[in-house]
Amino acid sequence: MAYDVVVIGSGPGGYVCAIKAAQLGLKTAVVEKNATFGGTCLNIGCIPSKALLHASEMFAEAGHSFDALGVEIGQPKLNLKKMMAHKDATVTANVNGVSFLFKKNKIDSFQGVGKVLSAGKVSVTGEDGKEQVIETKNIVIATGSDVAGIPGVKVDFDEKVIVSSTGALELAKVPAQMVVVGGGVIGLELGSVWARLGAKVTVVEYLDMILGGMDGEVAKQFQRMLAKQGFEFKLGSKVTGVAKSKKGATVTFEPVKGGEAQTIEADVVLVATGRSPYTNGLGLAEAGVALDERGRVKTDGHLRTNVPGIYAIGDVVAGPMLAHKAEDEGVAVAEIIAGQAGHVNYDVIPGVVYTSPEVASVGKTEEELKKAGIDYKVGKFPFTANGRARAMQHTDGFVKILAEKATDRVLGVHIVGFGAGEMIHEAAVLMEFGGSSEDLARTCHAHPTMSEAVKEAALATFFKPIHM
Repeated sequence: MAYDVVVIGSGPGGYVCAIKAAQLGLKTAVVEKNATFGGTCLNIGCIPSKALLHASEMFAEAGHSFDALGVEIGQPKLNLKKMMAHKDATVTANVNGVSFLFKKNKIDSFQGVGKVLSAGKVSVTGEDGKEQVIETKNIVIATGSDVAGIPGVKVDFDEKVIVSSTGALELAKVPAQMVVVGGGVIGLELGSVWARLGAKVTVVEYLDMILGGMDGEVAKQFQRMLAKQGFEFKLGSKVTGVAKSKKGATVTFEPVKGGEAQTIEADVVLVATGRSPYTNGLGLAEAGVALDERGRVKTDGHLRTNVPGIYAIGDVVAGPMLAHKAEDEGVAVAEIIAGQAGHVNYDVIPGVVYTSPEVASVGKTEEELKKAGIDYKVGKFPFTANGRARAMQHTDGFVKILAEKATDRVLGVHIVGFGAGEMIHEAAVLMEFGGSSEDLARTCHAHPTMSEAVKEAALATFFKPIHM
């Protein structure tokens, strides 16, 4: 049977692409090498980490905040096995949901390792070693990314003592000491989980700031908040070795700008230095599909590779490695294949760090605007001046809005605070339609809500805030 579209990979980009293609009337199939659908995100990434982040946050709230609200429960007791069961149940529900959607939309699935033989042909090799060839008019590469190690350093992951993000989601007990190599989103989120449950967390980061690429002021203030939660930071530090020891493992690092090397011990070392595109074994070189200098599949403005009929989306192509970016690309590709005008606005892709408090960002940072020579104005408003935040004891953080000086068009919004990941979307919608800070400031916001801080920051951007 010949298909209109065959998608290799069933992560957020792949499964969304397949569903959209089927909705548009295209005969669609998906190839997945793992036993369950959903890719890294649903199985060992976004979803299980958020389950543990929420559960550990509730544990921390019960231990530190309930008493001040008049809720007396005594010291909460951790049942890690039960918390992990919650995480596993969440994963199962989500992957089963994808399977249901495939059946609902009449999408065929092939279990096995997919390989591009040529334009129009994909082979699938199952666990039994048997190979079958699928014919299709279009191929979409949506194979995602894999754990990246430390450049120039050999790391032997056993996923018990020296762990990647995968192993950090499966620890059998709370480590007394945890070293996190990498101060990015993954390291800070998973570090937060174990810090809340009782671990002493030390973050070793090559850059002189955490959350590299985010707004500098936001990153600096957020680091102070994490320090108050017990995090220790070794910034501007280059890791030169990670090895097992009698106690657990050691991490050796030296100052990037020169100086003496240090070694610290930990029960668990989490290496969270990012991810790399997954292209191994796909047969891309043989099929003539070009890769860039970082091993990503090269695509044009319509997500087409250099081989007609072959497309690529998600972590395997350039751009932020975010599930929602992959989803939008999946929809766009399906529309393009169906003859429609699929499009992704890369200037309005929000990013969220699901710590406590959360960090959310969309659009440009101050550093990017300065580098581009764009005249801009800034409006800020702290949650300490927000009534709802006070009522919930969530006054940490602030909202920051950046708008073009001449036109007042909003170019970037950055939020540190409780629920920031939900609040960022009104900024995304505003920016999608080219809105100004005055547009946002004059939009009525319900009272009392955390979102009023977004309105006040907008007021501060184009004139003056009311409540500060």
